[in-house]
Amino acid sequence: MASRKNLKKGINYIVSELFAECVFISLTLSEADRKKADKILTDILNLQDEFISRVSHTEPGNVKGFYKKLREDFNAKVGEILEAMKGLK
Repeated sequence: MASRKNLKKGINYIVSELFAECVFISLTLSEADRKKADKILTDILNLQDEFISRVSHTEPGNVKGFYKKLREDFNAKVGEILEAMKGLK
């Protein structure tokens, strides 16, 4: 199992890439779509807060299952954000 520190770094890296991509897209949009982009940016920051917090507070007992669920949830949320970003273009 990877250390919590490396897991947090991975989450932060993915979130920073999503954030940068969304900012880049939002700079080329009209004013109406920028509000949607701002919502997506807020969702990205909330994603980071949620998953860093979850890594910091591991449930005792079924640790392997906890991290498996964390990875599945993270991938699902990233997928939702990517779909929302596709809708901006």
